[in-house]
Amino acid sequence: MHVRNGDERLLRWERRMELPLFVGSAVFLGCYAVLVLAPHTSQGWRDLALAGVLLTWAVFLVDYLVRLTLSGLGRHFPRKHWLDTVVLALPLLRPLRIVNAYSAVRRRHHGPRLSLYGRVMAYAGLSAVLLGFATALAVYQQERGAPGATIRTFGDSVWWAASAITTVGYGDVTPVTPWGRVFAVVLMACGVALLGAVTGSFSSWLIQLFGREDGAVEPGGPSDGDGRRPPGG
Repeated sequence: MHVRNGDERLLRWERRMELPLFVGSAVFLGCYAVLVLAPHTSQGWRDLALAGVLLTWAVFLVDYLVRLTLSGLGRHFPRKHWLDTVVLALPLLRPLRIVNAYSAVRRRHHGPRLSLYGRVMAYAGLSAVLLGFATALAVYQQERGAPGATIRTFGDSVWWAASAITTVGYGDVTPVTPWGRVFAVVLMACGVALLGAVTGSFSSWLIQLFGREDGAVEPGGPSDGDGRRPPGG
């Protein structure tokens, strides 16, 4: 009974935090973009953006600690909720919570409107875009002005992120700083997983689609072009 009550409290907390986490993720990405892309803006705006970044981190920290307490898992919580643990440790991945929270809100209020394959492709694709944009910001922040850097503009960083997340890797622009390369490894690892999910779901959808067409055309065996079985068949 105690475990069931704990699960119910955890579920209520997670539902209550869906919207704040969604807003916090969007605020973090916007404030971080201001800090990186507008370095010469007024100090007041920079302070406000920095406060937004720190506030969102505090929100995620409180949410993480509360769910750790309510789950009753203790030291096993980080392993079972590894994405939340990684997002808390690496703010670079925090925009991924936008997709997670958005899908939860849609499921609770309206229900999914896409098929399973469609949802996987849509959410994985959106995650790839958000992760690529956040990584481009982080790498640009580290690379600009670094000795021997080939990523000198944000456009260079976006181009690099697109080639890295798709595992194309042209090599014309590459990170040279230690942290830039760390971010590159994170992006490539996540990119393989996300794009693999999109490719796998798309392939499964095609197989299912063609399977339905074959079943409709050939319900009892081979047929001619009009859907009728040939004479003597």
